[in-house]
Amino acid sequence: MSPSAPPHAATAGASARPERVRLRWRERTVEIELQWLHTEATQAPLLVFLHEGLGSVAMWKDFPQRLCQALGWRGLVYSRPGYGQSTPRPADEHWAPDFLHQQAHEVLPALLQALDVAPTEGRPPVWLLGHSDGGSIALLHASRADAALGGVIVLAPHILVEPLSLASIEEARQAYLAPNSPLRAGLARYHADVDSAFWGWNRIWLAPEFESWNIEHELATLTCPVLAIQGLDDPYGTLAQIRGIAQRAPQTRLLELPHCGHSPHRDQPQALIDAIQAFVNNPPRA
Repeated sequence: MSPSAPPHAATAGASARPERVRLRWRERTVEIELQWLHTEATQAPLLVFLHEGLGSVAMWKDFPQRLCQALGWRGLVYSRPGYGQSTPRPADEHWAPDFLHQQAHEVLPALLQALDVAPTEGRPPVWLLGHSDGGSIALLHASRADAALGGVIVLAPHILVEPLSLASIEEARQAYLAPNSPLRAGLARYHADVDSAFWGWNRIWLAPEFESWNIEHELATLTCPVLAIQGLDDPYGTLAQIRGIAQRAPQTRLLELPHCGHSPHRDQPQALIDAIQAFVNNPPRA
């Protein structure tokens, strides 16, 4: 969700350029920007990276590559419709309060099917790693009984709307509207249509009908291992977010990171990699 743009763009992988895949979604065709990591490890688990509310393939920088290298896993990084180099959001399209559910239950399954990597018996397991809005999408996808995932890792996820979040998102709106906005200029390096990315996210989060958005009741159906991570200095969410996951899914392991804001993979990358390695090597069970 964070509006802060990294100082320079970088690819999420070692050398491969982002690719494209076409999907039919909501009666239209969209192109999805994606990038593969460590495809030579054909029998290794696949870790799918789900970006934040203003993220993209490039905004992950080198974290997916570092993590997949440490784990010895394959990786798949993609930009959701409206973000990065994927098909932009139509200018007159306003997202509904179920926009995260649409990504979890429609776009993500369609993408995995199109790439022939959907979880299936006899294949290496698929894991999800989601940041912020991407963390919410990962949890929603995993809550479906047919998800059959190896596990889920969420960084600063959202399971309910907090006043702190809305205040920070309003600050982001004001910063984006400022003359010669550094925020807008920074984000424009990462998105083919920066207004598509920003306003799709910002308007729905600040819409009155979104204030009651809450997915706590859906977390009770989670059966796979969950690692939930929250920075103690996050301006977009409190510990209530990850502790709420653990209350409903007891197989959740929590990590509360000091000196860390909304993006643990930027603020505490090595601590995060170490925690993920320990988690996947000894995952808790439901």
